[in-house]
Amino acid sequence: MLNLKTELQSQDPQIKIGFQNRKMDFFRKNSKKETGDSGEKLAQTKLKKHGLTLVNKNYRAKIGEIDLIMRDSDYIVFVEVRVRLNNRYASGAESVTYRKQQKIIKTAQLFLQQNPKYADMPARFDVVDIASGNNMEEYRIDWIKNAFQIESV
Repeated sequence: MLNLKTELQSQDPQIKIGFQNRKMDFFRKNSKKETGDSGEKLAQTKLKKHGLTLVNKNYRAKIGEIDLIMRDSDYIVFVEVRVRLNNRYASGAESVTYRKQQKIIKTAQLFLQQNPKYADMPARFDVVDIASGNNMEEYRIDWIKNAFQIESV
């Protein structure tokens, strides 16, 4: 498990984190958007450490949103980030339903139409699952490459 406070502060000393001297439940004490933003920042940092470069983040279209768009060598990678407080019902990766996958794929296709320099690159769809630990300051990051694919017709 990694320490959330240390990791976020090491990424950017300007980050204001909702921790005090006592243990704080970071994910639960913040809004859903703040939690998502923190998760995306952690995912971006992890992927950069593995050699990926950021192309775009929070790409929005009418059909949907893609959290992170990154480049991994010759691949354009569309990343869905999931932050889960518990896995009672499903893990973060399992919560990316078929319907959500289709939205991501259609949004990715639109991105590629609007950004032709990436259109000839093979695409990959990854999921980064961030799960909190027992004391809620710790977390685990699972990076699932090729979490789903475009189905052939």
